[in-house]
Amino acid sequence: MNSPTTHVADRLLDATEKLLAQHGIRGATMAQVADDAGVSRAWLYRHFPDKHAMVGAAIVRLTDSFWTDARLELDALGDFAEQLVAGVRIGRGAYDDPGTLLLRLRTDEPEEFAACAGAGVSGLVPDLALFWKPFVQAAIDAGVVHPGHDAEEVSEWVARILISLGTVPGDTVDADDAPSVRRQIETFVMPGLRAAPTR
Repeated sequence: MNSPTTHVADRLLDATEKLLAQHGIRGATMAQVADDAGVSRAWLYRHFPDKHAMVGAAIVRLTDSFWTDARLELDALGDFAEQLVAGVRIGRGAYDDPGTLLLRLRTDEPEEFAACAGAGVSGLVPDLALFWKPFVQAAIDAGVVHPGHDAEEVSEWVARILISLGTVPGDTVDADDAPSVRRQIETFVMPGLRAAPTR
């Protein structure tokens, strides 16, 4: 059962999404969100300290259905390394689903979108780690990842690595080329996960 605080946060994010669809990032205001959600501005600021954090949280929530589909896709792959490679591709497409509000905001207001998505990223690593934890645990259970590793710690590390691979350009890996990503995963990520922890 959700707490009243969770319920209010959901109402605020519902209102944020609605106003983003109607007015875009620049046009939506904190006051409008509070009014639309039926809460005071003070209550709104208890949940979100500023507009970037509020819109960032909405951006992260808007990807939830995307990640549900991603879970189904990854479940169909038996190989953990292949799941990680697919994770980079899926992550890179998270904001590119044609016709979505996210794509429109990203295209119409790229600077504002980037600033707000950055604020939303503060919760992205824990959320993405939680997403990856069942896959990591399955890899530990299958002996693909050394059983001495902590699943929660590995999941957070995987989240950070995949975010880096998917978003930070480099000279030795092309994030849009699956064989290139697979080579990085097999050369650097999997050996570390197969080895016993050194602590």
